[in-house]
Amino acid sequence: MAERGTQQADFNIVIVAQGGRLEYEALIFAASLRAMSPEFAGRLLIAEPQPGPLWPNDPRMKSAEIRARLDDLGAEILPFESRHFGHAYPYGNKIEALFALPEGAPFVFFDTDTLITGDLSRVPFDFTRPTASLRRSGTWPEPELYGPGYTQIWKSLYDKFGLDFETSLDLSQPDEYWKRYLYFNAGFFFYTCPQVFGQRFLDYALAIRDDAPPELVCQSLNPWLDQVALPLVIHALGGGRYTLPEGLLDGDITCHYRTLPLLYARESDHVIAVLEEVTAPHRTKKALKEYDAIKRMIYQGRGAKVRALFDQDNLPRREQAIRNMIKRNGFWMR
Repeated sequence: MAERGTQQADFNIVIVAQGGRLEYEALIFAASLRAMSPEFAGRLLIAEPQPGPLWPNDPRMKSAEIRARLDDLGAEILPFESRHFGHAYPYGNKIEALFALPEGAPFVFFDTDTLITGDLSRVPFDFTRPTASLRRSGTWPEPELYGPGYTQIWKSLYDKFGLDFETSLDLSQPDEYWKRYLYFNAGFFFYTCPQVFGQRFLDYALAIRDDAPPELVCQSLNPWLDQVALPLVIHALGGGRYTLPEGLLDGDITCHYRTLPLLYARESDHVIAVLEEVTAPHRTKKALKEYDAIKRMIYQGRGAKVRALFDQDNLPRREQAIRNMIKRNGFWMR
């Protein structure tokens, strides 16, 4: 077992769930956490947006079966108010949910479409040095041919918030190549205090949304706003790219699968085995079969058919090619 980091402490886990796909993914997450990390002693918090003027419909979880099974697994439902994002930008839930968490208690946020595949006690979190998922691609920005490049775009944001741009760069990567610049997927992140992290995240996201530097005039912020603000927050709070050992989160311990067809297409045999083991108990199965994509992929064998389309040792390099193959064969669902 890996040694715990010098700043390791008991911590809370938070995911965000609401009516629809996310509540069913939340149950899979909770079941995998309890099965694969039984020694986890912190709280599992399911943050749930509440009805309000920013939601045209009630966003809360709808399934009584899901709620009952989450309770069986020791998860706590944590209501939160949507004051800035809501239906117009649901990715903002991961920002606003942080204000409902207990102040001063270290936390790890995960997207609901994450499977726990190993023992979280092996992860030497140093909560004073935040980071986020490096399982990402260069989705933002998309520099225009005659417009500002990566350096100008990112530097304008660091300058806006009074941050040191140069120390954020990975100088082993070429100039104007996206990996040179601090960029994460927001599938997980952590810090010592959710209130501090949340306030910085909110302040930066709102300032970028409402008063972006002119260098961003041609850049889309929907759905990328959270992933634009996140590296700035992490840099400002003393974090960076490699504050965790490689191969644990987004590796041996967690899998951010994103969709079940992609999971079956490209993840390891171990990930498939964990998914099918934790979704097999009768009460879990009864709840999950309410959602058609899960019922067909896991319980009716479509996942196995997706897997048979690919050589897992020789997958297409581009995710879009994997998606296209699944869609051509009629197995894409989410």
